[in-house]
Amino acid sequence: MSELKQFSALVADIYDAALDSSMWSSVLQKLCGFVPGACGNIFVQDATNQYANSVFVWGYEPEYFDSYLATYAKINPFFPTIFFQEVGEVFSVLDIMPRGQFERTRMYQEWVRPQGQLDNVGAILEKSATSCAMLALPQHESVGVVPHETRERLQLLVPHVQRAVLIGKAFDLRKAAAEDFASTIDAVAAAIFLIDSRGNIVHANRSGLTLLAADDVVQAANGRLRVMDRAANQTLNDALARLAAGEDLAIGTGAIHLPSRAGANYVGHVLPLTGGERRKTGDAHHAVAAIFIHKATLDLSSPPEVLAKAYGLTPRELGVLLAVVQAGGIAEVAHLLGLSQATVKTHLRQVFAKTRTARQADLVRLVAGFIGPVG
Repeated sequence: MSELKQFSALVADIYDAALDSSMWSSVLQKLCGFVPGACGNIFVQDATNQYANSVFVWGYEPEYFDSYLATYAKINPFFPTIFFQEVGEVFSVLDIMPRGQFERTRMYQEWVRPQGQLDNVGAILEKSATSCAMLALPQHESVGVVPHETRERLQLLVPHVQRAVLIGKAFDLRKAAAEDFASTIDAVAAAIFLIDSRGNIVHANRSGLTLLAADDVVQAANGRLRVMDRAANQTLNDALARLAAGEDLAIGTGAIHLPSRAGANYVGHVLPLTGGERRKTGDAHHAVAAIFIHKATLDLSSPPEVLAKAYGLTPRELGVLLAVVQAGGIAEVAHLLGLSQATVKTHLRQVFAKTRTARQADLVRLVAGFIGPVG
């Protein structure tokens, strides 16, 4: 199979996984074959309580993955710095921390090196006030630093993974049969419209009908779905035209910004129904796409970001601050972050100066005030 066909088939599988979450393990395996990666994982990391929750995984030895969730998520030296990365932008962990420092950390020595790994390439798929959802593809140590080509390949796929994960989160069909599709989506909170090749609405769920009745974001013009904002409407029509022409949005639109006439902001996602397992659903309703629309939530900064901005802390200083709160002593923090004790003391002096505190107990109270009880 040519690389272009492999890429197109992989994108189609990603969108199939939006409808059937059991496919994600297979999708991650194919991602690791295309990008490549030693294993793959979509997980949620909490910024406040320092825990991780796996959503989908492929290729990890169970005992290592379980130990990350139980132990190493709490001492992962790349958090909270990773929270400062832009959503959707590919990065590697060695972009964040020098290799020498990483190799001195407890996590590398006890968890990464025994698996034969070194660097890790990934992207934040979604970020909230307290957590982020991430796609991560660890790399075998023989790869060394992640090559530029690997980053480029993953960057092509990240928007599609983002869209599929966001749709799947709002809408979990659990292999709903095509004939049950319409009744299933009626219970979904997001507004959903099934659209045919001419842009006609062939079905709208209850939330979709409510959104149409408001006549503020979208409307039904002679049975066709029309977005009030002219630019957004053109983006949507272009996507539907590509689908009608037999394309599967392999190079398609991501989230579509849909401003309302009242000044509120909505977000639209287009799920193609013209390929893979999704074709069964589309054929049953003469639809080429399902369009999901929901109101945009305020993109709040996470508590660590707020803390850093409030006191002008650098990412390194913030990491030392949170490690001190978690681990306590200078020696423990140095081992956790792969730094010398002298370096930790230097950063800690800067943290004391910027936060106008003098003791580690003061820092604990300071952090507690931003992110709640510490423990």
